Amino acid sequence: MADILKRNKALSVNPLKASQPIGGSLATLGFNRAMPMLHGSQGCTAFAKVFFVRHFREPIPLQSTAMDQGSSVMGADENVVEGIKTIAEKSRPALITILTTGLAETQGADVHRNVREFREANPEFADVAVVAVNTPDFTGSVETGFAATLTEIIRALVPDAKEAGTYPGKRKRQVNVLVNYMLTPGDLEALRDIFEQFQLRPVFVPDISDSLDGCLTDEDFSPVTIGGTLVSEMATLGDALATVVIGPSLAKAAELLEQKTGVPTYALDHLYGLKANDALMSALAEISGNDVPEHIERQRSQLQDAMLDTHFMLGQLRIAIAADADLLNAFVDQVQEMGAEVVAAVTSCNVPLLSRIPVASIKIGDLEDMELIGKANKVQLVIGNSHAVDTAERLGTPILRAGFPLYDIIGGYQKTWIGYRGSRQTLFDLANLVINYSHEEIPVYRSVYAQKPAGELTGLNSSKALSCH
Repeated sequence: MADILKRNKALSVNPLKASQPIGGSLATLGFNRAMPMLHGSQGCTAFAKVFFVRHFREPIPLQSTAMDQGSSVMGADENVVEGIKTIAEKSRPALITILTTGLAETQGADVHRNVREFREANPEFADVAVVAVNTPDFTGSVETGFAATLTEIIRALVPDAKEAGTYPGKRKRQVNVLVNYMLTPGDLEALRDIFEQFQLRPVFVPDISDSLDGCLTDEDFSPVTIGGTLVSEMATLGDALATVVIGPSLAKAAELLEQKTGVPTYALDHLYGLKANDALMSALAEISGNDVPEHIERQRSQLQDAMLDTHFMLGQLRIAIAADADLLNAFVDQVQEMGAEVVAAVTSCNVPLLSRIPVASIKIGDLEDMELIGKANKVQLVIGNSHAVDTAERLGTPILRAGFPLYDIIGGYQKTWIGYRGSRQTLFDLANLVINYSHEEIPVYRSVYAQKPAGELTGLNSSKALSCH
């Protein structure tokens, strides 16, 4: 069990985490014709939008209730109700999520009551799903905001099996897949291919591979998301063969879905590395009743070969990781599988998963904490998001960019990390970083007893002679 080291500073220096409303917005953006609305000041929404646009390099639909000094003091209920009505009238989305910010939570906003008031006053918008979620940004992180929003969307949109008449296995190939914040559009595309090789039809909840995958569309402009999980699909989740849940942060959402539908759940921590992907293939073979396809068996052998090829670079490598808990756990498992040592593990907030991550200690803190712990433990490689690049420079180590946000590279949001193929590429990327940043090369040795002409044994002439051979 890891020793959890709690915060001992009054402020964050070089913050690691992004806020809960950003996580809630990301979950919403994985649904078709959706619109997240942040209940707070315009600055809160603008800040979140900058994060998304720099990471995905796409136009991002995001609205604000635009609280000002007056509504912050006197109450902002009208802002919420009018905001929902305006979005419903102008954009006619399939889903609106109301996500609170620190300002609204401090004021004491009750967004769930506001949604009920909107429903009573505007029955003509009964076809627009509206989900309210408490996501204060003074606690939690992207991970917890994403999970809380997905839980509330399931609560609101998935009908109880008794009322809807659904039953497990009615749709003989459908599998529900609850995916956490760390899976990229590239990951989801790869995961869909894996499911389809087992003759299964995955329904991703949510599906950013369809809405944030960088695909050009015929429409010049859309005020809501294009692509993603259809809201109508949520009513079919109770007819699926099984539910596969990726990420411990979604445990509550998975439990709620199973309570409502009775569909059995297969829980996986992540899909990084050999052991984790073996667990996925075993689950899919059990669900489908099919053997693992030869194509996937070959990919597994390729990963094993890559593990042999890279273990000289990665074995005993001292690594620092800064990430939210699910992603931290995934990388710890993958690098420890290669014999590397995690000498600095830093995360954004305390969650139950931390206690079972197999490292000596985990610091709940910021990138300054990672820098100090890493320096004390002579770290050799850093894994973190784009905010950690300067930290890695000061430590004099290479960095593998991973997580959210990634704003200083092109296509980072599209990278595939999961599956045997994604895990193989991660090992290659790590090994190449070690090779290219290696400062421990053995100097050229020239013996004083070498039987060579005197001219070849002196500085310049020696190097010339070497270059000729």
